[in-house]
Amino acid sequence: MILGVSTATFLQIHVALSLIGIATGLVAVLAMIRGKLLRVWTAVFLATTVLTSATGFPLPPFGLDPARIVGIVSLVVLALALAALHVFRLAGAWRWVYVVTATIALYFNCFVAVVQTFQKIELFRALAPTQQEPPFAIAQLVVLALFVALGVLGVRSFRPAGAQ
Repeated sequence: MILGVSTATFLQIHVALSLIGIATGLVAVLAMIRGKLLRVWTAVFLATTVLTSATGFPLPPFGLDPARIVGIVSLVVLALALAALHVFRLAGAWRWVYVVTATIALYFNCFVAVVQTFQKIELFRALAPTQQEPPFAIAQLVVLALFVALGVLGVRSFRPAGAQ
C-alpha cells in the first residue's frame, strides 16, 4: 500500500500522470516554438510532471537509484521553470530559463518513457535486453537530439504576449 492505495493502483496513477505530462508538455513546447504560451496546457503539463516526479519516490525498489536521481533533478528543473513563469513572469533572462527548464523537464519524462518502453514491451526488450545495446542508445540519442532542437527553437521563438 502507498498512501492508502495498492501499489499497483499507485503505479497506474503514476504512469497516467506521466503520459498526461508528456502529451500536454508536447503541446506546450510546440506552442513555445510558435511564440505562444498556452496557460492551461502549460499548467497541466507542469502540474502532472511535478506529480510524476513526486509519485516515483514511494514506488519500489527503494533507495537512491538512477530513477530517483532523475526525479530529484527533474523537481529542481521544474522548480526553476515554475519560478521563471510565476515569480519572475518570464522577464528578461527568465524567458529563456523557462523555455530551457520546461523542455528539460519534458525530456526527462520522455527519457524515462523510452527506458520503460525497452523494459516493458517485448519487441523493444528483444532489441535491447540489457539497455546496453545500440537500439536503446540510438533511441535515446534521437530523443535527446529532438529535445535539444526543440529547446533551441523555443529559446529563439518564445516571446509570449505579456512577458516583459
